[in-house]
Amino acid sequence: VQLQASGGGLAQPGGSLKLSCKDSRSILSTFVGNDMAWYRQAPGNQRESVAAITSGGVTDYSASVKGRFTISRNNGRRTIYLQMNNLQIEDTAVYYCNAKNNRLGTHYWGQGTLVTVSS
Repeated sequence: VQLQASGGGLAQPGGSLKLSCKDSRSILSTFVGNDMAWYRQAPGNQRESVAAITSGGVTDYSASVKGRFTISRNNGRRTIYLQMNNLQIEDTAVYYCNAKNNRLGTHYWGQGTLVTVSS
């Protein structure tokens, strides 16, 4: 697994951004079997789960982003996405993608992409 996150940047409150995370190393069958997730870490805070999507496509969201963020996956492209709408200043953080290999029980992290929400 090798995860590359992209799409971060500067947005105004109420604006939108779409993050992508591509697994550039796994074969398709491995990616399909992985649960995937987005986490974020704001300065001075612990890393927290934002959104997750299982290998079967079941999604889950933290209470702080539910209704504003949407996680999705394109298995053929070995990529997950995080559509972030109605961004708030408190969404400012470095966003990381995570892959969990369900067969091995191991976790893998991408390098992070910075999202800054500011007027």
